[in-house]
Amino acid sequence: MGQKRMGISTHQYPSFAFPYKILPNLFVLSTPAQSMKQLVAFGFWSWLFCVAITKSFGQNPPYKAVNLGGWLVVEGWMKPSLFDAIPNKDLLDGTQVQLKSTSLNMYLSAENGGGSDLVANRPTASGWETFRLWRINESTFNFRVYNKDFIGVGSSDQGKRAFARTTEAGEDETFVIVRNNENPLRVRIRCSNGLYLQAVSGDSVRGDYGGSADDWSDQNPSVFQMSIVGTLQGEYQLTNGYGPDKAPSAVKNHWDTYIIADDFRFMSENGLTAVRIPVGWWIMHNPDPPKPFVGGSLQALDNAFTWAEEYKMKVIVDLHAPPASQNGFEHSGSRDGFQEWGASHITQTVAVIEFLAQRYANRPSLGGIQLMNEPFAPAVTFDDLSNYYRAGYDAVRKYSSSAYVILSSRLGAGDDREFLPLAHALSHSVVIDVHYYNMFSDYFSTFSPKDNIDFIYDKRAKALQQVTPADGPLSLVGEWTGEWAAQNATKEDYQRFGQAQMEVYGKATFGWAYWSYKCQKDHWSLKWMIENNYIKLQ
Repeated sequence: MGQKRMGISTHQYPSFAFPYKILPNLFVLSTPAQSMKQLVAFGFWSWLFCVAITKSFGQNPPYKAVNLGGWLVVEGWMKPSLFDAIPNKDLLDGTQVQLKSTSLNMYLSAENGGGSDLVANRPTASGWETFRLWRINESTFNFRVYNKDFIGVGSSDQGKRAFARTTEAGEDETFVIVRNNENPLRVRIRCSNGLYLQAVSGDSVRGDYGGSADDWSDQNPSVFQMSIVGTLQGEYQLTNGYGPDKAPSAVKNHWDTYIIADDFRFMSENGLTAVRIPVGWWIMHNPDPPKPFVGGSLQALDNAFTWAEEYKMKVIVDLHAPPASQNGFEHSGSRDGFQEWGASHITQTVAVIEFLAQRYANRPSLGGIQLMNEPFAPAVTFDDLSNYYRAGYDAVRKYSSSAYVILSSRLGAGDDREFLPLAHALSHSVVIDVHYYNMFSDYFSTFSPKDNIDFIYDKRAKALQQVTPADGPLSLVGEWTGEWAAQNATKEDYQRFGQAQMEVYGKATFGWAYWSYKCQKDHWSLKWMIENNYIKLQ
């Protein structure tokens, strides 16, 4: 199936060389009648020439695509070595820590999850006892609590009492984590006044310990055992971790080496027709994006369009990381893992889409613009996202009447069809994106290779059919992979699993996109899967 653009079916005509030798005869004009016939003929061949040129820059949907994940929006699990040279790299932005007083044998807790005092009376740790770091430098941090307040220290009759009841972090909410040389998870927390946080009693935590800095005994009320219970390794963590002096060169080196022109040659020669490129909201602010992000990703994206045109491929630009994070994952550009995107961020997010549309609408390699990747339900509401999708669609249409606009289903919504009515109402060239992974759920934990393959042919095929109505928008399986939760699988098992997915997802009317082109984990890397004969596209 192909969509019609300006009344012309864009997939009916084969790509061919323009018969330029006919043109000279068109200008040999004699009688008026002959002149009119020749002009009509010239108009026909000119139109056909435009069709041929459009086709020459890449085929139309459905696409066989691959995600260039981990390139312009970093995901540390895909290339952990990017973080190796960061000092205190286990304490990046968003790291979740729990602090246990060695003298009381109790955990620090933000009473009521925040909005009150800090206490040290919890025998076990959960949400209220977990703090998210905002990294100022390699040893200085803010601590954000469950309700998104920050820990601070103020004055009171009992001394510098610790609390968690401010939404903005200032000097009083800034602390230095001092680590024990022999045991880095044994820490003391120095306040901005130069004194240390101490657990005096279960109901009294103060920032006024001025005893010996060399005393690391269990009896010292300023000593805490720190547990790291969650980490993030995204773009924010990488750039803020290296800091303004080192981040530009570290990130630019990654951009210049992770994906190069020869990768597009490899992709094209092996049957891929498009790439889906995740980008972050900060790309529109090049060359000087807000700190800590680094300028230059826009030039890298420009390069990708040029390489795609050279190898006759298409580019799907995917806003993977909108302002304020749509899902809290590291791939969303989140600082601390809190999902905060909502109605108040729609205008700012639409501005990013309009910037991308204006810059790339006339590039012949543009395959589509995806308005957002994997918004998380119910934190991102249906109404907010619908309003954004309408505005984002209109922003693209300001610069292109035919560019494909891709709407992502919400993670956790339980219904990939929820945006079908909206997509239908948006008139034309609209795509619904779904992601299919046989992992990340206990449901698949006991699946054998055969179970996984049968699931693709049965459940996935039916699910895809539901978001591919004959009279509705196109469908895209925007992410899938050859990896699974099955244990002790053979190479042949992986081959059958990959083939099953390509057969089923090949029925998506806009196409599919493998995650990802490169990855340290072999089965997640389509390049590795092709080179090692796990997947054949041609």
